[in-house]
Amino acid sequence: MLPRLTQAQAPLTCRVKAVNEHGQAEDLSIPAERALTVYVDKRELVTLMTLGAHPEWLVLGYLRNQRLIDAPSAVESITVDWDAGEGGAGVAAVKTHGGIADLSAKTAQRVVTTGCGQGSMFGDLLTDLDGLNLPPAQWPQQDLYAMVDAIRLQESTYKSAGSVHACALFHLGDMKLFVEDVGRHNAIDTIAGWMWMHGIHPDQAPIHAPWAFYTTGRLTSEMVLKAAQMQVPVVVSRSGITQMGFEMAQRLGLCTVGRATHKRFLCYTAPQVLLWQPELAQTNVKRAPI
Repeated sequence: MLPRLTQAQAPLTCRVKAVNEHGQAEDLSIPAERALTVYVDKRELVTLMTLGAHPEWLVLGYLRNQRLIDAPSAVESITVDWDAGEGGAGVAAVKTHGGIADLSAKTAQRVVTTGCGQGSMFGDLLTDLDGLNLPPAQWPQQDLYAMVDAIRLQESTYKSAGSVHACALFHLGDMKLFVEDVGRHNAIDTIAGWMWMHGIHPDQAPIHAPWAFYTTGRLTSEMVLKAAQMQVPVVVSRSGITQMGFEMAQRLGLCTVGRATHKRFLCYTAPQVLLWQPELAQTNVKRAPI
């Protein structure tokens, strides 16, 4: 049974005045970053800095990727109120069916990650990779180019206001969900929550129709780990990869692609996952219709 969720989406931008290089005042949009304090069964867990696009999916995905719950049915409801917290912070009240076993022990150790918006992970998730087995995948280079084109054409808060990261979920070359937030870790958690609510299980996809992620941020260990936990075998970034992200992806067999712009890219790990079509990289060759 799926949890009951409110729909407390907040405005993604606000208007401010700034002065440009000519000394002239401009009226412009900036991202509306806000705090969201998460309570689980009335116990404070964490405060997330977020745009507030889909806070309920964010909270559900956060609990999933922190391995605090193993199924959406563990949660009875998630209620978000943007006016309930101290100092203007929002509150997300999570009510579970039977509590979270050993919550104190699971959250005793916190690792501050490299995520924009100050990400954090509980326990030793970055080293505990046992049981993370990705589904077999074969992903056409044509789908990679379709992904890059879709992101380029996507209307976004970044284009109008800047200062945000985005993640997107793709299947068979089509974008299924696009999420922006102040940190890429929030964006991927939001996608994780959406996937659970919509019953999407990438490990059940056919080998030639794998699910894939796109992120505007670098491929860190945190992003690699979350993708693996969500059983998504391909992660693409317009940025690069860190050493820890590279080593973790190698160990997991996750296909990581970086520096993906137009027709150029670098496949860092698991190149055997890509169905290579190098002729598509030639500027004078038209791609096949998708």
